[in-house]
Amino acid sequence: MSSLLGGPPRVVNIGLAGFARDLAANGAMVVQVDWRPPSRFTALLASLEARAAQIDEANTEALRRILGAEPWLVDVRRAGELIGELDAERLILHAGPPLAWARMCGPLRGAVCGAIVYEGWAADLAAAEALAARGGVRFAPNHHYGAVGPMTGITTRSQPLMVVANRAHGNRALCTINEGLGRVMRFGGNDAEVLARLAWLRDEFGPLLGAALRSSGGVALGPLIARGLTMGDEMHQRNVACTSLLLRALAPSLATVGAGASLTRALEFIAGNDQFFLNVAMALGKSMLDPARGIADSTVVTAMARNGSDFGIRVAALGDRWFTAPVEMPQGLYFPGYSAADANPDIGDSAIVEAIGLGAFAMAAAPAVAGFVGAGGFAEAVGYSQAMSELTVARNARWPIPALEFAGTPTGIDLRRVVETGVAPAINTGIAHRRAAVGQIGAGIARAPLACFEQALAAFADAR
Repeated sequence: MSSLLGGPPRVVNIGLAGFARDLAANGAMVVQVDWRPPSRFTALLASLEARAAQIDEANTEALRRILGAEPWLVDVRRAGELIGELDAERLILHAGPPLAWARMCGPLRGAVCGAIVYEGWAADLAAAEALAARGGVRFAPNHHYGAVGPMTGITTRSQPLMVVANRAHGNRALCTINEGLGRVMRFGGNDAEVLARLAWLRDEFGPLLGAALRSSGGVALGPLIARGLTMGDEMHQRNVACTSLLLRALAPSLATVGAGASLTRALEFIAGNDQFFLNVAMALGKSMLDPARGIADSTVVTAMARNGSDFGIRVAALGDRWFTAPVEMPQGLYFPGYSAADANPDIGDSAIVEAIGLGAFAMAAAPAVAGFVGAGGFAEAVGYSQAMSELTVARNARWPIPALEFAGTPTGIDLRRVVETGVAPAINTGIAHRRAAVGQIGAGIARAPLACFEQALAAFADAR
């Protein structure tokens, strides 16, 4: 006892990690033990043991399809050409699971109103809001039409969409072009500057990029991401390396099909937008996961998405069914002049990148992101990747992380593991102001609500 009391305290902290961080910050020696009380779903998980062999076999097939994907960025086309329903009616696609106008958050409403004016369905924002409120526009999730979109995720008929083709499985996925930083529609912007930029993307940049991709045969994205991971990207909040690598791949074909001021503007736009690759990564993620939809007995998560009100997931064996719960607030750092009181709950389809092992799951490859999103330093970045590996079926050997001794990114979120551990998947995210037209006010980390996974597990158990 005297030796124990004679030295500095040595602490084993069980459970809430916040206590351990406070002790460590004050110089105490502390070991953190992650523990949670047994899940109330313990009996349900035990009942699935009889199906364990079939589930494992199904998950192996899901991983075979996901890891065997060959995603290529191949084209840019007008949305109405790619999704016929957009030309057939006044339809606006949005991020996340289905949502009616009455429950839309501020930035999503702002983006919708801007999109209505952009499409010429109303003369101004007030008229656009009135049109949406009286049911003059139909809303649907991007995921229902083979697309994804960041933050508000607005997709309308006139926007240029990037096409990512999965050449291994013959499917494709679509995403809008990243607008850049500042006041943008994905964060709820809807003023004249926002609409003018969208018009330029539609009339000049999109057609030029599409022509360049068609002339070159496209860009293989898997190897590009592998290089980006070794250069400090995680493909959600940090896309500096992959944007630069993509620009290098595109520049010769852009120079072949473009000229003069339009070519200069295109090159400057990509070079000046560190998040340009994010939208490409999102379409890549959907193209990789969609072939796993509908695999009987598979517990692999095939989509995670948020609309600012609800968080939704899809699971391979349960097809296109959504399992939803109220979306949570991100925890992070705010730009000067803003605080958590100004923030909107988490929003966007971009959590698709975590579902393929990037973003927060690959944070060990991008320790600079940990500081940007308020997660700490290098050790914390490694910790996130290690913790997320406990939730997944396998690692992607094609995408190694140097800081993890070149172990692959943790891939294939297993519904069972999330419920069993009680550890919610982490998501790197931007933070939007809760009011329309303000824009991004910070960046942080959000957690997927465990209730989504619990609902899905119950449905999975009842499906047989």
